[in-house]
Amino acid sequence: MTTADPTNQPQLPPHEAAERRDWPAYFDRMEGKPARETLVTALDGFETVDPDGPPLALDVGCGAGRDAAEMLERGWRVWAQDSNPDGIARLRARPECAAAIAAGRLEVAQASFESMVLPQGATLVNASFSLPFCPPGAWAAVWAKLDAAVPIGGRFSGQFFGDRDDWSVLEDRTHLTRAQVLDLFSDYVLESFREEDRPSTCTLGGHKHWHVFHVVARKR
Repeated sequence: MTTADPTNQPQLPPHEAAERRDWPAYFDRMEGKPARETLVTALDGFETVDPDGPPLALDVGCGAGRDAAEMLERGWRVWAQDSNPDGIARLRARPECAAAIAAGRLEVAQASFESMVLPQGATLVNASFSLPFCPPGAWAAVWAKLDAAVPIGGRFSGQFFGDRDDWSVLEDRTHLTRAQVLDLFSDYVLESFREEDRPSTCTLGGHKHWHVFHVVARKR
């Protein structure tokens, strides 16, 4: 009896692989990676954090906590949300996150984009590679909620998937044109805006065409 070689299996089309997304495997592959570049750029734009009055950041779609850990390391308070229980469990298990929860510097919410209730008083809204997974029917309301959470002088950092991305055929994902992304930030100063439009190997294995907008913006 022979055993199938997993490296020699036919690869699923990118949109089918995405439909079957294995979040635990994704978190395994992201283990040990540093915070996203967009978040680091946004954090660098703020003045030194006052330890007696640390600002609040919202980490929307926090996953296993790679960005939350960076914000905590820099002295911020963090509210971290994700709908995936495995991601939330991994975040809670990180030593720095567990310590921050005990100290009252990190609040964790397992909730969908549609049901999440954002705390007041945030200075930064971070959404690293999470908002594309918001259902299109909920997108307008979710973005309005996030936009309202960013105060004048505050920042947004994160990613949006473009209309030329291979996953754009999936009906449960939100994909935007360049003009639509720019329109979201009409009341912001774009401090960093990078459009990525290229073929690549994705984190699920196989090949896909990426079309991603990387954004750091300050509200004016």
